[in-house]
This record gives sequence, C-alpha cells and structure tokens, in this order.
Amino acid sequence: MKEKQKLSSLKYEVPYADTDRMGIIYYANYLIYFERARTRVLDDLGYPYPRMEADGIGLPVIEAHVEYKSAATYGDILDLTGWLAEYTQTRLKVGCEVHHQGRLLARGHTFHACLNLQTQKPTRLPKTLMEAITAQHA
Repeated sequence: MKEKQKLSSLKYEVPYADTDRMGIIYYANYLIYFERARTRVLDDLGYPYPRMEADGIGLPVIEAHVEYKSAATYGDILDLTGWLAEYTQTRLKVGCEVHHQGRLLARGHTFHACLNLQTQKPTRLPKTLMEAITAQHA
C-alpha cells in the first residue's frame, strides 16, 4: 500500500441525540463522525459519493478501528479530520481524528474495499479516482 496524507476537515456541533444517558457522546457515533470526515476526503479529491454511486461503485467498510481518548458533550463543536492514509488499486484506508478545542477525543481508521454495485464483486478503484489521488498526493 502507498502511504499518503492530505488533510480534509470540517466542524460539527454535537446534537443532544448524539449523547448517552451520562451526557457524553455515545461511543458508536464516532464511526459516524469518521464517515463525515471520509465524505469530505472524497469531496476534496473531486470524487464525491453521489458521483461514485452513479459510476456504479461502492466503498463498503471492511474494517474499522477507534481509539477513545477523551469525552465531549452536547453542544461541543468538534473538529473532524480525515485523510487518505493508504491505498491500493482496490482498497482505501482513511485515517480520522476528532478533536474538541485542540484536545484529541478519538482517532482511528476505516478500511474500504472497492465494490461493483451491480455485481456486488470487488473491483478496481475508478481510473478518475486513482488519477485524483495520485495528482493530490504526488
């Protein structure tokens, strides 16, 4: 796998629905935050999910890892950061971090296989996506 890092980021205000009975962000929501960051990474590459799906391609998660470092609560403004950590012709690894006021809350990654949506079989990443990856990470 080739290692690459170009950061994509966005802000997210924690709604009440994201918290648990203790008033902190429910742990599983961090995977949703990772998805938001991953979406931004693809947008920044110029290959957003709607285009990918129109091209008949999906990127199902085949592995996810989260390390929880600190807690945040309702109303906190989070900084979600994602980057393309590694890639091959058929897979992507997207790294993610979640911060609040500079404090690391969680970090981790997701692995994705490239899938032909029609056949439901693995396939290569689209040529246009590979070109965008190599152009931005050269």
